[in-house]
Amino acid sequence: MRAWAVEKPGPIERRPLRPVERDVPEPAAGELLIRVLACGVCRTDLHVAEGDLPVHLPGVTPGHEVVGEVVAAGDGCLRGPGDRVGVAWLRGTCGACRFCRRGAENLCPASVYTGWDAHGGYAEYALAVDAFAYALPDGLDDVTAAPLLCAGIIGYRALRRAGPPPGGRLGVWGFGGSAHLAAQIAIAEGAEVYVFTRSAAARELALELGAVWAGDSYTAPPRPLDSAITFAPVGELVPAALRRLDRGGTLAIAGIHLSDIPVLDYERHLFQERQVRSVTANTRADGEEFLRLAARLPVTVTTRPYPLDDADRALADLAEDRFTGAAVLVP
Repeated sequence: MRAWAVEKPGPIERRPLRPVERDVPEPAAGELLIRVLACGVCRTDLHVAEGDLPVHLPGVTPGHEVVGEVVAAGDGCLRGPGDRVGVAWLRGTCGACRFCRRGAENLCPASVYTGWDAHGGYAEYALAVDAFAYALPDGLDDVTAAPLLCAGIIGYRALRRAGPPPGGRLGVWGFGGSAHLAAQIAIAEGAEVYVFTRSAAARELALELGAVWAGDSYTAPPRPLDSAITFAPVGELVPAALRRLDRGGTLAIAGIHLSDIPVLDYERHLFQERQVRSVTANTRADGEEFLRLAARLPVTVTTRPYPLDDADRALADLAEDRFTGAAVLVP
């Protein structure tokens, strides 16, 4: 089968992602072999390729927003050939630690991840753990569904961590694949959404999707915010977002990697009970709840399809913000 592998992590312009040929893998007990129908391109894939995240599996195939058709199943699986499933970032947990037992499996110390600890969806076939695969709503086509499996789910968890009050004002820094989905959920739930991004095209998309205001990352909004989410992996945006929060506001940082945060000033950034929360992966319950919401509302998914052979170009385009919405590889 055709696949892509991170040969040697480094800057994207050095082409760390290389095409390879591999044997189609065999599913073990509890695993599904799926034929990849579509795979979203996520900024976390960029972090894996460039070495921002430490190497967990040398030569790993990235990709954790995978829509596929089951072609074989190992012993003990509930799904079988012909079923369509979604595969996300969280690939497995121990199921027994205190975090798993209390419903916080995203914090499991033994958690493993698709496209980081195991080969992902930048390939014609991939393995998935049956217990961590998602059933996909029938109304979502493959390309539309792919970005929902990480960009959508993580954005949804970030929205819940930010906790905007009913009818409150939510600020969103960065407006890529994850942000444009979380914003739509917030708007549907009655929030006023204010978008901060350097991209003029992204600001235009934000207004088209229902944001009440869109401006540059450091521009003051017309009103103070009740909550905020930073999606861009830029530490300098943390104090910028905190300055825009009203009293009692909450900032959620929705990234697995972040550049250094500048020194915060207690009076300007944190006093009056402003707070900062990080976002770490997601639980399966987050994913199931978000996918139901996305199908019911429904959300508008802005996608940029690429053939599988152009995975390196898709990742480079993501790094340079050459498109709005989410890139999707289609074998």
